[in-house]
Amino acid sequence: MRADVTFIGNATTVLRLGEFTLLTDPAFGPAGSRVYLGYGAWTRRLTDPALAALDLAQVDAVLLSHLHGDHFDRAAREQLEHSLPIITTPQAERRLRRRHFEAVRGLPTWECHEWTRDRQRLRVTAVPGRHGPGLADALLPDVMGSVVELEQDGRCALRLYITGDTLYDPGLAEIPRRFGEIDAMLIHLGGTRLLGLLLTMDDRQGADLTDLIRPRLTVPVHFDDYRVMKSPLSNFLARARAQGLTGVQPITRGGTLDLRPPDRCS
Repeated sequence: MRADVTFIGNATTVLRLGEFTLLTDPAFGPAGSRVYLGYGAWTRRLTDPALAALDLAQVDAVLLSHLHGDHFDRAAREQLEHSLPIITTPQAERRLRRRHFEAVRGLPTWECHEWTRDRQRLRVTAVPGRHGPGLADALLPDVMGSVVELEQDGRCALRLYITGDTLYDPGLAEIPRRFGEIDAMLIHLGGTRLLGLLLTMDDRQGADLTDLIRPRLTVPVHFDDYRVMKSPLSNFLARARAQGLTGVQPITRGGTLDLRPPDRCS
């Protein structure tokens, strides 16, 4: 059964999971384009997305961690069909419906949405995320992580955790406690800073979360596409090695990685 990820850029990936195809956090603007981050703040894209690796006709749904300009930009709004299902936060659902996206489902934390096709089931469960430190988090868009589970004949074939733009929090240990072993994790890094505040995990926080979750495979994304990202991927890779973390696998733009575990989840 196919289960892989293609990296388009930033947090945009294509997940081909059995009979299903999900698009995460679509941002299609080219290098040089600007995106709005709120409160008068803008940032500029530094790298082109690998759009040649993307076929929108095959996408069953969009998984949107939150409504920020570098995760759902103007180019994506113009290219995506307004009837395409979008799974996101309740806050983003309200805003997207005002923009006439017709099939948006906002998931409160720990609630799930699932699709069934033939003998397979794909389930997405919203899990906690915190975009900013302390009171600053209330000024930022609500964010969710996601646990995506693919089942064949009622048995789990893959369990994938997508962090979203969260900061490290020891409370995220609740995720493996609830779901069991995580086969793969897409971790949003970059050490994004705005007005001096850390808004996404840097190398230290990313390594700490990898150590907390202990997935079999860790795939870093969201690390160098925009000027506000201050923590290079190389720092995370070096820290992960220093901490003895295994299974960390970088992915190139346009590249594809197999997410399948060596045996099925229990």
